Amino acid sequence: MGYKILSINPGATSTKVSLSEDKNPLVIEVLRHSAEELKAFPKTLDQLEYRKNLVVEFLQKNHFKISDLAAVVGRGGPFKPLSSGTYRVNQKMLSNIKSGNVLADHVSNLGALIAYELTKDTQVPAFIVDPVSVDELIPVARISGMPELERISLSHALNIKMVARKAASELKRKYEELNLIIVHLGSGISVTSHLKGQMIDVSNANDGGPLAPQRTGSLPATGLAKLCLSGKYTYSEMYDKITKKGGLLAYLGTDNVEEIEKRADSGDEKARLIYEAMVYQIAKEIGAMSATLSGKVDAIVLTGGIARSDRLVNMIKERVGFLSKVLVFPGEDELEALTLGALRVLTKEEKEKEY
Repeated sequence: MGYKILSINPGATSTKVSLSEDKNPLVIEVLRHSAEELKAFPKTLDQLEYRKNLVVEFLQKNHFKISDLAAVVGRGGPFKPLSSGTYRVNQKMLSNIKSGNVLADHVSNLGALIAYELTKDTQVPAFIVDPVSVDELIPVARISGMPELERISLSHALNIKMVARKAASELKRKYEELNLIIVHLGSGISVTSHLKGQMIDVSNANDGGPLAPQRTGSLPATGLAKLCLSGKYTYSEMYDKITKKGGLLAYLGTDNVEEIEKRADSGDEKARLIYEAMVYQIAKEIGAMSATLSGKVDAIVLTGGIARSDRLVNMIKERVGFLSKVLVFPGEDELEALTLGALRVLTKEEKEKEY
């Protein structure tokens, strides 16, 4: 009998759950949450009991009890800076989340809480894996140009670290032996450089990097300062403009890459230009990351939802293929990443880490 693992990934409008035996998924389900249901909860943390109960119902429907499991693993949120790995949920982590002592109020913070609530009266361990705040930056990468503003490591670390291992497997080498540039292509775009198993630099999608479907990426600093002080916007409105309503959405009224490609094909010159600008900026950021590795790049790896677009991938390859081979792992299977992280600890391939 293998290790049975329950993985939980809370998202804005759903909670994705899977039951796996070792690496093999037995059941995967997306538990949807309507806007009306979520309206009842003023704060993100108020959703805990509601989401936990839906996971309990999922287990009951599939005839599983917590005691049948080897581990429960939840997605980790923007906690304090942490090195990569699988962490057991402990009281310090729970206290930080509940007190708001985290980098952001994000629904992913619920992953650890749900995992703990399900297991607290059992011997089953609760884990999180590679949270958003994985921070392995080298000291020089933290310097921004303004002492008051240190560069912060926030990225799609869960998927990026899983894909790093997949790339290593394809290259028939260990992740710890490779220099990689890994690009997560989603509503925000993270471009990261990896030196011998350490993610040494990150283009935090909230603060910079390429323009993306919903995020602005890097902006002209003096113009941004002027806009912020114009009196037209509150801080929260500016934050939304930068992180949720920027990029493709701001220019074209949609963040759907497939729709934009169709518009470009039908003669929409603005759609073509903005799409090409995104590709240009992604390629430029990859080039910058190659410098952090002194040009010694074993592979460039593309992943994330919009890596499913052959057009986008091929356009990026045309610009950066001279640097190294390009590997593509489309999509972002965070449930798989959670399961594999827990499994590495259960099989003693890795040691669990303490928060």
